Parts: sequence; C-alpha cells; structure tokens
Amino acid sequence: MHPIVNHLVQLQELTLVRAEQKASGKDCDLAQLDASIQILTGQLADDVRLTVGKLIKRDPMFVVPVSNSVCAGCGMHLPTSLVQVVRQGHQVTSCPTCTRILFHPESPLRHTQKPTSRVGPRKIGIQRFSDVSLMIPRLEAVERDEAIREMAMKLQETGFVDMADRLTEDAIRRETIVSTAVEHGLAFPHVRSVDGGGLTLALGMSHKGVKFGQPRKLTRLIFFMVIPTAASAFYLKLIAGLATTFMAEEAREKLMAETAADGMWKTLCKLTRPSIP
Repeated sequence: MHPIVNHLVQLQELTLVRAEQKASGKDCDLAQLDASIQILTGQLADDVRLTVGKLIKRDPMFVVPVSNSVCAGCGMHLPTSLVQVVRQGHQVTSCPTCTRILFHPESPLRHTQKPTSRVGPRKIGIQRFSDVSLMIPRLEAVERDEAIREMAMKLQETGFVDMADRLTEDAIRRETIVSTAVEHGLAFPHVRSVDGGGLTLALGMSHKGVKFGQPRKLTRLIFFMVIPTAASAFYLKLIAGLATTFMAEEAREKLMAETAADGMWKTLCKLTRPSIP
C-alpha cells in the first residue's frame, strides 16, 4: 500500500472511531482521539489535506478497498488497468466515479449475506438489519473475546456471514483502539469494510455479565454488527438509535426479562421503533 494511503487509512479509522464514540454517548475518549486525529492530519501535505477535507464532508469513508475490480464505496466496476495501478500501490489513485481514494486490501474482504426473500411485508426499523435467528438469550461467554467469538459463530451458523474466525480477529483488533463498551452495560463491537450483503446485527444477552473493557463494570447487552463499506454512514445512526433506546433502564429491563429468542426479537423491534426508523 502507498505510504500516503496507509496514512489515510489510519486517519479514517480514528475518525470513524471518534464518530462511533460520539454516537454511543461515550465522551471520555474524545479528547485523546481528537489529539491523535490532529497529529495525523497535520502530517499530510496541503493538497492531500484539502482533498481529504472535501471527501470527508460527503462521507466518513473516504478511503475504500477495491474488491473484485469494484470500488467498495460506490459499487462501480473499475477498469483493469486502474485496478492494477491500485494493486501495485506506487501512487495515490481515486475512483473515477465517486472520487474516493482506493487501496487494495492485503487479504480478501469477507462477509456473505444470507439471501433474503422478496416475498412478504416490507421490513422496517431494526428488522432491516437483524433477524430472530440472531438473538442469543443467554451468552455463555464471560470475557470480551469469547463473547465476540460466540456471536461471530452465531452469524456464521445462521448463514449471514462467512469466515467467523476472521470477523472475530477484526472485531477484537477494533476493540484494542478504544473499547466499544459504554455505560449501563452496553457494548457495540463490530467489523467494518466487509464485502457484499447488508448491515447485519446480532444481539447477545448475559445475565451474569461479560468483562468487556470497562473496569469494575460488566456488560449485559452486546450488539455485534457486520458493516459493509456502503453502509458506513448509516451504521453510526444505528449505534446512536440503539444507545438512545437502551440507555433507559426500563428498556433494558424489558429486554433482559425475555428468556427466548422470539421474545427478545419482538421486544427489540418494539423498543427500537421510535429511534430506528
């Protein structure tokens, strides 16, 4: 990968992490993230900084991978010659359609969405991103990494994703930057920049609690998300909607009172109706 592109990928990661923290209502790490973002931004050449500034105003994902000769940002097929230039990494290259900066991932992107039927009523709210089969009433895990692995395996077993081991590794790596655990026993682990499919959410509950990253505090509701590049903007709204709903003690108690997947699913859909349109 070109050194400048690698630099921009790191900058984008921190920018998105900051946006995630803001969306989930966790403000304690913002100053540290702001300082790191300022340092990385200050190291850019003036012309690159100007370009990035224009791109990021339009979409938080301004550096995107090339997958199967397609720009992961806009979905347009790229000329073979351009794909080769991106793969070689000798220069900074942009998509001719959406102008995002392109890079070639070191390993294939992962995620295949379970086929969904077009028959039936139109899905709304949280139903667009999850399913009753992705509800886990009783997580067995008591540690963060175990919980992430358990939920990734659930996504794979139900046919929503492939390569659960890779998803687990990437989600744990994301947690090492800044924990996605927030107040009131909530956590939002996720993997971004996957290929294909749609934004997918699994929900796991733990009555005994999971040691997820907050000292002396246990996490009881874990929302695990797999996020394709094309959904880079909306997943922040999803995190914000979930955080808004379950910061309320009454909502958490109603969900935690459910003991079966179907009850969890119905309660989740009902509680998030006002916050996730």
